[in-house]
Amino acid sequence: MTFLTILLQAATSAPVDSNLAKAAQQAANASVEQISLWNLLKEGGVLMIPLLFCSIILVYVFAERFMAIRKAAALDKTFMTRIREQLMNKDTGRAIDICRNANTPTSRVIEKGISRIGKPIDFIEKSMENTGKLEIYQQEKNLTVLSAISGIAPILGFLGTIAGMIILFFNVQHQGFSLETIAGGIYTKMVTSATGLIIGLLAYLGYTYLNAQINKNVNRMEAASVEFLDIIQDTNANH
Repeated sequence: MTFLTILLQAATSAPVDSNLAKAAQQAANASVEQISLWNLLKEGGVLMIPLLFCSIILVYVFAERFMAIRKAAALDKTFMTRIREQLMNKDTGRAIDICRNANTPTSRVIEKGISRIGKPIDFIEKSMENTGKLEIYQQEKNLTVLSAISGIAPILGFLGTIAGMIILFFNVQHQGFSLETIAGGIYTKMVTSATGLIIGLLAYLGYTYLNAQINKNVNRMEAASVEFLDIIQDTNANH
């Protein structure tokens, strides 16, 4: 009986092993579909269009502001030394020429102070402060766009999540539960969410970085203004 039982088990298990071997062979021979970035982004649906616009605006604004702020920071280290020399010699015309040749926010603030020499020190300081505010405003121009994108992009991604869930439940209701029917909704949900978060993060990082560079420029202007006022007081004291 034992020998017959073993034979029966072998006979019944042979087809199963054969089927398993065929399945394994088919799996080995099956070509693995590669996921390209372009196809993946297309699965995100129509909400990828506003996210694309957000990314283009992000790159443009960051590049434009980066170059403008970097140009504003380009000031010769000997600038204030030359200004001091000219003011000590009472040559305000030459000092103004140095400021205009430099053509930076700091030099324009100093130029405003030079043009007010002879007025009360409080008046000179106030004029320079007002000019500095205008220069800071020029550097901060369009930075609010980056701030807006950092908030808008994740919201668009969240809307994609909601749209993906709607597609998922619609497919399940009308076509039944299977991977094929829910794949579209999952793609839309995950692709738009990830894209919105990435764009929002990049916009926030760009906004923070540019603000830090503007703060450095502001500190340079304040330091130059304080040094200029000291020069004015030293000049008055010596004469």
